[in-house]
Amino acid sequence: MMARETGILADRAIAALFETGRLVAERELDSDQVQPASLDLRLGAKAFRVRASFMPGPTSLVSDKLDRLKLHVVDLTEGAVLETGCVYIVPLMERLDLPADMSASANPKSSTGRLDIFTRVITDYAQEFDKIPAGYSGPLYLEISPRTFPIVVRRGSRLSQIRFRIGQSLLGEPELLALHDAETLVASTKPNVSGGGIALSIDLAGDKDGLIGYRGKHHTAVVDVDKKAQHDIFDFWEPIYSRGRNELILDPDEFYILVSREAVHVPPHYAAEMTPFDPLVGEFRVHYAGFFDPGFGHAPAGGRGSRAVLEVRSHEVPFILEDGQIVGRLVYEHMQEHPESLYGTGLGSNYQAQGLKLSKHFRI
Repeated sequence: MMARETGILADRAIAALFETGRLVAERELDSDQVQPASLDLRLGAKAFRVRASFMPGPTSLVSDKLDRLKLHVVDLTEGAVLETGCVYIVPLMERLDLPADMSASANPKSSTGRLDIFTRVITDYAQEFDKIPAGYSGPLYLEISPRTFPIVVRRGSRLSQIRFRIGQSLLGEPELLALHDAETLVASTKPNVSGGGIALSIDLAGDKDGLIGYRGKHHTAVVDVDKKAQHDIFDFWEPIYSRGRNELILDPDEFYILVSREAVHVPPHYAAEMTPFDPLVGEFRVHYAGFFDPGFGHAPAGGRGSRAVLEVRSHEVPFILEDGQIVGRLVYEHMQEHPESLYGTGLGSNYQAQGLKLSKHFRI
């Protein structure tokens, strides 16, 4: 199949950005850093603790704001603890020199979102978080604010990922419906398509034991973001059961891991993203980590039945979620070309064919 002129860059094209100098890094790429439709970003050697989150604005460098707002500098070379409730800015190892027709966007990695680590990529002169305008040339920074658990990070830790795109590649509603008819994007008899996205609803009926999710505990030990299966679930999480009511009251400022009712499918020539929460459906936020790679839930890639794990926070007021309530929308974009690797195919992907699942850091 011919490559499109517009679309999300696939793994081969991302690797080529390094060869042409459009992407520069402090050291060689990690072997698994390039994903089917994104690139993992790595932390540099220093974290700046700052008084508050900030936006550089159209006339400022991030470094100038850091000079004014930093409280102290944390050395990450041997690893360091980042505390909950604090805001840190970390220069990343990668920097960009994008061509005039290429923009980018960033999102937390799945494991980052499932640990309730709030992250956003910032550029010089930025007026939006996680958006890198076409033609941007300069450094990248990551704002990090652990919300529930203190974390250990180090130089090279990967908390965020970036997608590159040329032109406009979003599917409109007619195109999305046609693709759903052909490929079954969400396992729903009557898909709800509006606002350019396809709806996902919440599963509060639970599994055979009635388990519907987990609520994060407070005052826990630290989580090392680079180590898998290191921690006992019950030291960090409280399981939540349905008890036949099929509803859940979200307490303000508590963090929940829940799951979608629908299985999600991202065909190989497409990439998907969970859009930010919509205040019209309720005062809560769903899903920090929004990227779904080509091949997620794709049967030939071992993903049949993959559901979307949802990271949920209520805002100012308690909020009742009911089973089947719409909690988010998936938007789909064209890939510029078919990726060499699909999510789950030989990549050691952690969340293919998942149901309700905590991050990879916890032992079952």
